[in-house]
Amino acid sequence: MRLTANQTTTKTLTDLYKAIDKGHAVTITYTDRDGTTTIRTIEPYAFSTTQAGEIRIHAMCRLAHTEDPTDAERTFTISRISAYTVHRIAFVLSRPQPTVYERPAEPPADDETALIYFELERDPDDADYRPRVRLAA
Repeated sequence: MRLTANQTTTKTLTDLYKAIDKGHAVTITYTDRDGTTTIRTIEPYAFSTTQAGEIRIHAMCRLAHTEDPTDAERTFTISRISAYTVHRIAFVLSRPQPTVYERPAEPPADDETALIYFELERDPDDADYRPRVRLAA
């Protein structure tokens, strides 16, 4: 078990990157925002940073998987991890597939009325908008 207070963040990130590369599960001691401390076994797969500069680890959480198998994807802030252990246990949870970007239809270039209807259909909330009062032309 590694205590994050006794090492640099760089060392912690290095160990977690190695766990991702090798496909090994990691047990973490994590403190939530409300102050509760939980021990979780996670299967990390990516890192990201917030606007405030905090580093987050994206992982599949085995504890959350036992509660709800369809919602096991979690993010953990590195600064809230107080201890961790990298195991040689392989990943067992399947990650959700990333969403695929669908290119929108091309707008009509020649007809003004068709372009207006195209824009209204693009936003489903505004597509049925009808003004309550007659608009002056």
